[in-house]
Amino acid sequence: MFRLGISVAVLVIAADQLSKWYILNEVMAPPRIIEVTSFFNLVLVGNRGVSFGLFSSDAAWVQPAFAVFAAGVSGFLGVWLHRAENRLLAVSLGGVIGGALGNAVDRLWHGAVIDFLDFHATGYHWPAFNIADSAITVGVVLIILEGLFVDRKESK
Repeated sequence: MFRLGISVAVLVIAADQLSKWYILNEVMAPPRIIEVTSFFNLVLVGNRGVSFGLFSSDAAWVQPAFAVFAAGVSGFLGVWLHRAENRLLAVSLGGVIGGALGNAVDRLWHGAVIDFLDFHATGYHWPAFNIADSAITVGVVLIILEGLFVDRKESK
């Protein structure tokens, strides 16, 4: 299961970083708002905080600290992944690990997490996000579902 989870993590990091490279170098040169549909735009946002911009700061130490924290959480999740007993949990943990490390790379290379997907309806905008954020969200939801619904073998 460990190899499966690590493979998912590597795929998430690669897809996340490739999409951000494309957005930064091809789509948003120069930065602007691109209306794709009536409810979806491409934008360019540098998130210097955590989820939804919480704890945002321009202090020089913050982005490396957030990256180290993400690496530490990923290490903890890697230990959990090593003990995973089913594919659902392995894939879920791999998604969270890949998303956390994908955003950590941004913090170190760009000084902020690059977000570009902007959904909106009736004047309300969901905070912009990226592939790494999506992988974290889906991974956490699947971890919760796995914990609730997957039968465990009783230990003797």
